[in-house]
Amino acid sequence: MKTIEQITNAINAQSNGYEIGGLQDLRKELHNLSRRPGSRIFSEQTITPHWAFHHGGRSELQFNIGFDGTDGEALRHGIAFSFRTSQTLPDIAPLREKAALFNEYLRLNPEEFADLNMWYWDGEERSEDMLPAPVASDLIREGVFLFLGTMQPIADVTIPGILADFDALLPLYTFVEGGGYSGTAKKKSVTKGFHFESGCTFKKLKAKSRPKADPVDISLRHNAMQHKLFDRLAAKHGADSVGTEIATGNGTRIDVAVRTDAGYRIYEIKPYQSPRACIRDALGQLLEYAHWQSEFNAIELVVVGPKKVDDDARKYLKLLRDLYQLPISYLQVAA
Repeated sequence: MKTIEQITNAINAQSNGYEIGGLQDLRKELHNLSRRPGSRIFSEQTITPHWAFHHGGRSELQFNIGFDGTDGEALRHGIAFSFRTSQTLPDIAPLREKAALFNEYLRLNPEEFADLNMWYWDGEERSEDMLPAPVASDLIREGVFLFLGTMQPIADVTIPGILADFDALLPLYTFVEGGGYSGTAKKKSVTKGFHFESGCTFKKLKAKSRPKADPVDISLRHNAMQHKLFDRLAAKHGADSVGTEIATGNGTRIDVAVRTDAGYRIYEIKPYQSPRACIRDALGQLLEYAHWQSEFNAIELVVVGPKKVDDDARKYLKLLRDLYQLPISYLQVAA
């Protein structure tokens, strides 16, 4: 069986080329430190025989790995709050505000981590797995360890998989430790700006049977629609002009974007059963992507839903176009 030390050493060694490899540089910027606090993700001081967290992470939202499951036969990896006092954290008060920012991020991005799970330990008792959601206030107290991530049998663990998941969680960490991106200068110093890259990011399309209203099921339908939309737009505009999960430069990602000579068409996918619900949920995101400290020219905003647009939705969109000159439209892509 691999040891925690062996796994963390491999993570450190293979982190070049991943955003998480620059974690200590990011921490220097986020916390306005005079020098980089370390050179590696994990250090000797933060590695134990059973678990490890990133160097400097005791009073932070921490990147964490550890043995889990029956008889320690599985490994968890993800991000965590340890509301447990220690010599280096005599009071959990600094983590309360960070937990509030964690909750705010999940409210702003409710579907982002639907393929992960949350669980917690209260003393020695472990909860059942839960869907990612804002943390209940009664869990933000001494003795609780809260985790967001995934768990695998030791034999199935791959270091690139852990690093890729850490990269996916990095915007959440940056939001929490950066004070919710308060301050333009700080935000710009820790994000890479708008970046268009063609191609379709692979996402999970299937899961075990769940109720249709389950957020995981909603996320999987979203992913299926994203793949179909990419194929449709690539056939029309060319694969080099279409990309998915495009970073806006503001800690958010556009579902699908099409690059044209005049600017970008941006698409927000909502797998809801009525066009009205899709438009309501997507409109604010599209406007934010296009205009919140925007670094690109959005020429069209497109709401994508699984159902055909009805007369009421069509009239509403026309009103938005005519009254506010808003370049908004709706596109049906079956889930």
